[in-house]
Amino acid sequence: MKKIVLTGGGTAGHVTPNIALLPSLKEAGYEVVYMGSYDGIEKKLIADFNIPYIGISTGKFRRYLDPKNFTDPFRVIKGYAEAKRHLKAYRPDVVFSKGGFVSVPVVRAAAALKIPCIIHESDMTPGLANKLCIPVAKKVCCNFPETLELLPEEKAVLTGSPIRVELSQGSKLAGYEMCGFTANKPVVMVIGGSLGSVNVNKAVREALPLLLEDFQVVHLCGKDKVDNLLLNTPGYKQFEYIKAELKDLFAMADVVISRAGANAICELLALKKPNILIPLPASSSRGDQLLNAKSFETQGFSTVIDEDDLTKELLAEKVKELYANRGKVIETMANSGQMDSIETIMGLIKEMS
Repeated sequence: MKKIVLTGGGTAGHVTPNIALLPSLKEAGYEVVYMGSYDGIEKKLIADFNIPYIGISTGKFRRYLDPKNFTDPFRVIKGYAEAKRHLKAYRPDVVFSKGGFVSVPVVRAAAALKIPCIIHESDMTPGLANKLCIPVAKKVCCNFPETLELLPEEKAVLTGSPIRVELSQGSKLAGYEMCGFTANKPVVMVIGGSLGSVNVNKAVREALPLLLEDFQVVHLCGKDKVDNLLLNTPGYKQFEYIKAELKDLFAMADVVISRAGANAICELLALKKPNILIPLPASSSRGDQLLNAKSFETQGFSTVIDEDDLTKELLAEKVKELYANRGKVIETMANSGQMDSIETIMGLIKEMS
């Protein structure tokens, strides 16, 4: 039996594509182990899949001043030693990394042990963690054609992002029942990312009086970000985070408001969900979501609102406008010819192992 180590974490976007590969890996006869941080979100997300999980020490690579910048390098060095020890004992045939800071010690340790590594970059420009891994990776998968120009030609492969098959198998009725909604009003679904977005949450809640005139709203607001004062608002349902039932919420949603993380928008494209993207501004990120959103807007898949321009009036106006034009957007998405990313990535994994 072939062995593979999956790694990636820090946010759900660095984990869900790995989860999407699991059925194909098991079908192909691979024994799978997941390597992540001791207590990161990846540990919680992987727990449902009966896969051995190995925790290692990890640190964050920051571009800004922070006291932890002086201690985190030691955590990364410790993580590298731990990853190397575990990899030497397990001896996988290949490592697949979805990025995030926990992946750096795993990929570098695997390369030192001559274990082939495949990494995946979701955003248009490689993040710092993947930049540190690209030199030792055998192949680098990516989502956008523009990214190919930024990667070593002999390593770069345009694959798209693995999307969980079950996301397309939801039940509208189950979604309505879960939220206490009816089929008489269309549904707006709000996704602020696994950690939630303070600014998106604030704008959505301020816009509720305008939105609830014509829509019902289901809001995935992030850990500890539920507004208790709005718990009994008719037509408005909040969840910190949803796992198994997410497919039902997607099936129910007519319009989605989302951040512009690459995995999130690839899911929206695959599910053909008309969407409004509110990318993280350059002031609080490296600007990757702005590039992702611009690409999707240009292709006709998304409406984009800059966070700096976000008001309750503008948000409500754009939601109503998008809902009115949803047929055209769905048709454009259906004609996008999205690649079969799982099949392509599985081909690389089999080739490397």
